[in-house]
Amino acid sequence: MTDDEMLMQLAIEQAKKAYRLNEVPIGAVVVKDGEVVGTGYNRRETGKNALYHAELEAIDAACKKLGGWRLWQCEIYVTLEPCPMCAGAIINSRLKRVVYGCEDYKAGSVKSVINLFELPYNHKPEYIGGVLRQECSSLLTDFFRELREKKKSY
Repeated sequence: MTDDEMLMQLAIEQAKKAYRLNEVPIGAVVVKDGEVVGTGYNRRETGKNALYHAELEAIDAACKKLGGWRLWQCEIYVTLEPCPMCAGAIINSRLKRVVYGCEDYKAGSVKSVINLFELPYNHKPEYIGGVLRQECSSLLTDFFRELREKKKSY
């Protein structure tokens, strides 16, 4: 197992926390020099807040732990390709690298719908997608299948 896969596995564990809360299972971890400095998982429904995305939670935790908003020495691992808001937060926090699991063909803003990292902003993170794609994708597929089955039983 590669370092990227091991760290993505930690993001998957965060996504499973969201799953247990009946939240869309997305998880993220921010890492500096191989050490996790921030974690987060989606909790928009339980928190009743559009800003409670996994990436924003992990970035917030990392900033607090490291004592600053510039995360230029850090990487973020996230189970789903970041949306426009999260891609913007990644740019603004100066994260050096983004590793995501599966693509988001509805809102993905690293590659699938648009690549915000290619636009002329003052920071351009490196990125790689598809790390543990199947496991990340299966979490989402299982979640939405269960949600549809619950709706049918009402």
